[in-house]
Amino acid sequence: MELRDYLRIARRRWLLILGTLLATTAIAAVITVNTTKQYSSTSRVFISTSPSNSSDAYQGGLFSQQRVASYADLITGLELSQRVIDDLDLDLSAAALAGKITASVVPDTIILKIDVTDPSPVQAQRISDGVVSQLQDFVAELETPPGRDNPLLKATIVDPPRLPTAPVSPQPTRNLGLGLVLGLLLGLGLAVLREVLDTSVKRIEDVPGLKDTPLLSVLAFDNDVARDPLISSLPSHAPRAEAFRVLRTNLSFVDVDNRSKSFVITSSVPSEGKSTTAVNIAIALSSAGQNVLLVDGDLRRPQIARVLGLEPSVGLTTVLVGMEDLKNAVQQHVQSGLDVLTAGRIPPNPAELLQSHAMQELLGEARDRWDTVIIDAPPLLPVTDAALMAAQTDGAVLIVRHGSTTKDQVAGAVERLRSVGSHPLGVVLNMVRSNRGGSYGYGYGYGYGYGPQTEEPARRGWLRRRKGVTVS
Repeated sequence: MELRDYLRIARRRWLLILGTLLATTAIAAVITVNTTKQYSSTSRVFISTSPSNSSDAYQGGLFSQQRVASYADLITGLELSQRVIDDLDLDLSAAALAGKITASVVPDTIILKIDVTDPSPVQAQRISDGVVSQLQDFVAELETPPGRDNPLLKATIVDPPRLPTAPVSPQPTRNLGLGLVLGLLLGLGLAVLREVLDTSVKRIEDVPGLKDTPLLSVLAFDNDVARDPLISSLPSHAPRAEAFRVLRTNLSFVDVDNRSKSFVITSSVPSEGKSTTAVNIAIALSSAGQNVLLVDGDLRRPQIARVLGLEPSVGLTTVLVGMEDLKNAVQQHVQSGLDVLTAGRIPPNPAELLQSHAMQELLGEARDRWDTVIIDAPPLLPVTDAALMAAQTDGAVLIVRHGSTTKDQVAGAVERLRSVGSHPLGVVLNMVRSNRGGSYGYGYGYGYGYGPQTEEPARRGWLRRRKGVTVS
């Protein structure tokens, strides 16, 4: 990954990063507040010999340096701790007291630095006094050979224990700083991990099968679509209306040498916003002066009649079974002037009807009578209907829901088109949520399925309203 990739991930996953940052900082704050304060009393002890003459001074210095490291270990031992307990009458075990004491040698010296920590500053100083006192006696005992009255080494206090005025722990500034840094790193790590594990389509280039397929439009998500889905009811300067005019223009440049007169609008899976997209593409083309026929080819879950407020009982199936001719079955949407062939009654055998000779004749007649024929088809992966219709037209416009449809689903849809000799004319990336203002476009989704229809519980209504209930 390059730096710009990390910046893109940070912009997209900023809520995750911020949440992790706040969580770790809060944890650091809670730990800091609930940690018992510890005070430290420090003393320094000089370990030296008592040479009888100047010739012994050098040897005495070497002897002291060899011994001082050993005494640093003895200070934290159980023997010295027990002596301090007995001397001060402490209600502690030797191991517990030893855990409060640390000792180290000041580099390049024969000075011992002794630290004693305790929740009470007074007790810390008291124990530190006891440790230094017992150390002096201990050194004298160990360094006095049999038959001699004076020890070879002595421990001299050069810096007596003082009463601490501020705790050494916890350190709020350090803890909160570490919480912020760790939160930022953890948040970025989680964001990158989620991005790596997220196989949904963010860019068309991410799908190998679409590398040479033009991106016709990027449509931003808009909650208002649930209330007012048609661009014909919007002012001409509305961003949604402008978005479809841009899409209309891009469609005119697709396959210029073999101008497409008929194509299907489909998607990989349900809930990608294909039906309302198909309606508005047709309205945009019609408003430019083209003679357009919109056909609802979804004979399993038809939506066009409901969206446009047309009669649903007469339509495509009525013509295919010979109960009505195409001219009489077509309805006109008054608001937009668009010619529409609804799905008609839902048949028991959609696939057979769509690949029948009657369907081929209907499409041939439609191409002769209208400049452009747009067919709203079912999703490609659940059923074969869309692929069957795409094979009888000039191709398919594939609707892909940004951040939801997976790369494998799109690749599978493209493969299904190519397996019947068709191909995607272009891609519309739909429902793109952007933090940047001023972008044209919109998107929609709808609860689409081919299983038995069940009524959605009312308690989920608020969530659907927040997300924008839309048409697939």
